Amino acid sequence: MKTTFYMSLLLAGLHAVAHGQLPPNHHNGHDPDEPKHHMHHRVEAIACLKLVPNNADFAFQFFKEVTLEAPNKNIFFSPVSISTAFAMLALGARSTTQTQILEGLAFNLTEIQEKEIHEGFHNLIHMLSHPESGVQLNMGNAIFLTEKLKPVKKFLDDAKALYQLEAFTTDFYNPTEAEKQINDYIERKTHGKITDLVKDMDPQTVMLLASFVFFKGNWEKPFKPEHTEEREFFVDAETTVKVPMMHQMGRFDFYFDEELSCTVVRLHYNGSATAFLVLPPKGKMKQLEQTLVKETVRKWSDHLFQSLLSLYLPKFSISGSYEIMNTLSKMGIVDVFTDQADLSGITGNPDLKVSKVVHKAALDVDERGTEAAAATADEIMTLSLPPTIEFNHPFLMLIFDRDTNSTLFIGKIVNPTITS
Repeated sequence: MKTTFYMSLLLAGLHAVAHGQLPPNHHNGHDPDEPKHHMHHRVEAIACLKLVPNNADFAFQFFKEVTLEAPNKNIFFSPVSISTAFAMLALGARSTTQTQILEGLAFNLTEIQEKEIHEGFHNLIHMLSHPESGVQLNMGNAIFLTEKLKPVKKFLDDAKALYQLEAFTTDFYNPTEAEKQINDYIERKTHGKITDLVKDMDPQTVMLLASFVFFKGNWEKPFKPEHTEEREFFVDAETTVKVPMMHQMGRFDFYFDEELSCTVVRLHYNGSATAFLVLPPKGKMKQLEQTLVKETVRKWSDHLFQSLLSLYLPKFSISGSYEIMNTLSKMGIVDVFTDQADLSGITGNPDLKVSKVVHKAALDVDERGTEAAAATADEIMTLSLPPTIEFNHPFLMLIFDRDTNSTLFIGKIVNPTITS
């Protein structure tokens, strides 16, 4: 019988607050060390570039599986958080268990070596945790171990060096105390956004692995709170709810995808994060979510153009909480959850398996932002009213980091009045 441990993946608060096309080099400051800094940044970007297509494939595959499990519900998760935690777990996995994890994360092991994967994640974490300006993005990993469990020094050293792992001793025989220790740590690291991540802990737990991401972004051009008004949101053919709808008129990156019949609007945050808002026709979400792949998003990026629009976007808060063992098993990560698990790289013996994987994510979208210094009133001057785009029925929200092209978050907003 294998000893079990929990894995909890955690993604925290997203304060999305709206828009504007970034001028070239917008987020380059006037740092005297800038050339050196950028050179280092570029080297790291190249190192994690190899991961980007695989991470994107994993993100959209995971999204498809989750939407099949919960077809008419809000969805919000951080693919980069899940990938990072399982890549770190692969450091301590051996034989088939390790191969399944890496292939389940969409890596082709004939094209990329395990060492390159870990180095790529190391650089990705570093780049995402040190954004140049405007965005607050913290990523990290923590391991909570029972005192009896003595991890292999090489695993701890490598995980600390590559994945910024923090390690803590925990008394799981006292589940209430253990839960408090873990939840307090996560709440602190996610600035209060993620609370009560773990509950009903099994006293037989010997190890818990937590991965967290916290993101707070200000829209490059904020919405004005006085323009927010209550309007209708059509959840489905039978259900309509009232939501506070933010409004802004101006130039937006816009594209209409004729193939998928969906409208795409891109909003920038200050710094390097960007959001794609994708509105399919009413009742056509299923078609969009099952055909969404990284090539689609690349096509949207390539075809966006500046257009004068009257934009309505709901103000909302949602969170997603998932036990994702089943989802990952469907994606080929199987043995690590069974008595076939080989995690001997963590403890030196193969009597360990993962018993539970929890992922929690939260998103806030509101008007707030840092006012751009330059006045932009003149762009509104138009003789005819611009077309109106209103996100008043289920839509997708994809948040990317432009420096690394990483998929930070994927959300499906079915009902913005339901917070979890």
